[in-house]
Amino acid sequence: MAERDPAIDAAGAARCPGMTWTDLLDNDSKPVPEILRDERYEYRGSEPLPATVYTSAAFAEAERTKMWPHVWQFAAREEDLPEEGDHVVFDNAGRSWLLIRQADGEVRAFHNVCLHRGRKLQLKDGWTSELQCPFHGFTWNNDGSLKHIPCDWDFQHLKRQDMSLPEAEVGRWGGYVFLRETPGGPSLEEYLAPVPEHFKRWKHEECVTAVWVGKEVAANWKVTMEAFMEAWHTIVTHPQLLPFTGDANTSYNIAGDNVNWALTPFGIMSPHVDPADKKQQWIVDEFLKYNGRSTDNYENMSDPFAVSVPEGITARKALGDSMRANFTETFGRDHSDVTDAEVLDAFVYNVFPNFAPWGGFMPNIVYRWRPGKTPDTCLMEVRVLVRQPPGAAMPKGPEMKLLSIDQPWSDAAELGVLGHVFDQDMENLPFVQEGLHASKNGLVQLGDYQEIRIRQFQQTLAKYLAA
Repeated sequence: MAERDPAIDAAGAARCPGMTWTDLLDNDSKPVPEILRDERYEYRGSEPLPATVYTSAAFAEAERTKMWPHVWQFAAREEDLPEEGDHVVFDNAGRSWLLIRQADGEVRAFHNVCLHRGRKLQLKDGWTSELQCPFHGFTWNNDGSLKHIPCDWDFQHLKRQDMSLPEAEVGRWGGYVFLRETPGGPSLEEYLAPVPEHFKRWKHEECVTAVWVGKEVAANWKVTMEAFMEAWHTIVTHPQLLPFTGDANTSYNIAGDNVNWALTPFGIMSPHVDPADKKQQWIVDEFLKYNGRSTDNYENMSDPFAVSVPEGITARKALGDSMRANFTETFGRDHSDVTDAEVLDAFVYNVFPNFAPWGGFMPNIVYRWRPGKTPDTCLMEVRVLVRQPPGAAMPKGPEMKLLSIDQPWSDAAELGVLGHVFDQDMENLPFVQEGLHASKNGLVQLGDYQEIRIRQFQQTLAKYLAA
């Protein structure tokens, strides 16, 4: 291991000079809830990772057999299957499940495989009154019990009680539906902690999916996911964000084995930007330019970020005031006491292994990553959740728009400027994957603080594979 700088008095203690997350909270224009001050950094060592965790087919097979069956997996949102008989097909890591809304409102998850000759029962989401195999007609009820065998005289050796569809464990929280293939272990609430406590304020159960886009990526699922677990790549990969993003001011936190989160402030200049001669209005103007909006006439602009910053007021407070008013009008809920941080900043939580919901009161992004057929590919999904006005009926969610490995994210116009940001990430990832295969020393080095979420994730994964 490389020698540490003697100026650093403890491993992992170094931080970017300047404003901290705590400083920002202390200067917020509204009272700050304690969950935003719940900072939990823990030094986890500085050892490098082997590149083979991203490239090896044997490692990917170990994940399929030793990790995926034992973890809670985000499989669907409640609005994906709102009515009795609605079903979702969820494929991941060599398994296929059918999640079906039952008559009592519960959701059950069955292995999506005919017990006769092994054909998948369903290929896409939809509605059904029964589950009939398209090959020979073996039929099951929506509760997984056997309904009918054609030519049953030829199957006298089968016992009906043994012919129910195998079932996975289901857990539900915050509008999300999870499954676990192998029963036993922590409950969903225990597994997610402290996410349910933090999200009580942001109520994802009152949200509905407005946008859902998936894209095949030419990189390992962990390479792709880990690109979204730190903010400091902004300086080179997303330089257009630096005028209004505190990339290196991000607070990084880990909780046990399963949960980590990053809190990245907006409405402030990056520490990598020279502040000389730059006023607070410049921060707002640069954000509008990033969104392709002219700054010539604020009065004729509907964008809530189009604000004039009064002398003596920070861009962050001015933007916060505008966003609070906009969200109150748009979503029919009072946001007057909501902090600047909760209407501006990126609160990105990760739940092991592949689920990442954003917190706060903005329309919330939700990420999910699934391994591809080889270690060198994956599927990345992006949902955008919006809050429903009080008393409004919950609409059915949209189908996922699937982009091929050759299509850019910007082909999904519904993502807006996010598509361009994701495309900048994609410019790196295939070459990260190629580089890991070509690496001479076969090692990956991580920062002690800004990449602590990656280290925690990799250490948790190693625990499953060693079990």
